[in-house]
Amino acid sequence: MTVKIFWEDPYLVELDAVVTSVEGDDVIVDRTVFYAFSGGQESDAGTIGGRTVVEAAAVGDDIVYTLDSAEGLRVGSGVAIRVDWPRRYRLMRLHFAAEIVLELMYRAFPGIVRIGAHISEQHARLDFTWGESIKPSFPGIMEEANRIIESDAPIVSAFSDELTGRRYWEVDGFARVPCGGTHLRRTGEVGGISLRRDNVGRGKERVVVSLVDQS
Repeated sequence: MTVKIFWEDPYLVELDAVVTSVEGDDVIVDRTVFYAFSGGQESDAGTIGGRTVVEAAAVGDDIVYTLDSAEGLRVGSGVAIRVDWPRRYRLMRLHFAAEIVLELMYRAFPGIVRIGAHISEQHARLDFTWGESIKPSFPGIMEEANRIIESDAPIVSAFSDELTGRRYWEVDGFARVPCGGTHLRRTGEVGGISLRRDNVGRGKERVVVSLVDQS
């Protein structure tokens, strides 16, 4: 099992690890700070043992990393893992911005169903089934989202069931939500956000969440 240090400390971006499996250019390490695509949040970018990680995928309790070349690596090799911090931090900020908006959408539209989500370095998107435009709700959602962000409230992220790897985030007085992503320490770190509506087909609505700044 790959020990997922990114859950313990999502702000840690360098770590020494040991290779536990090598198959072609695919490697597994004993512990990692390198997040793999899950729940709509894109994988981190970075290196393992100085090799570029091309792809990261969760496979059971492990994470399999496809490198641009695993030549010279073998089971027992020590490797340094390094994550692209600016990308990781933007993903964390956009992820939590989307989490806030999602919870507020559920409250504004009882019965709405989320059918997709994707968090990239550029923006986050949330897809829903709904029969009319959701844009009229944006001023109220933005007002409440900004209130939560500006409160700079602590974000608790922990296991709800450690055996099965189930985790959650919680902001006291707002929500407690199952989620296995990487999370900020405080809501204020999200910063300014903007919302855009896309109509992606009959009965389908998309909310695009962007950060106002480019940092």
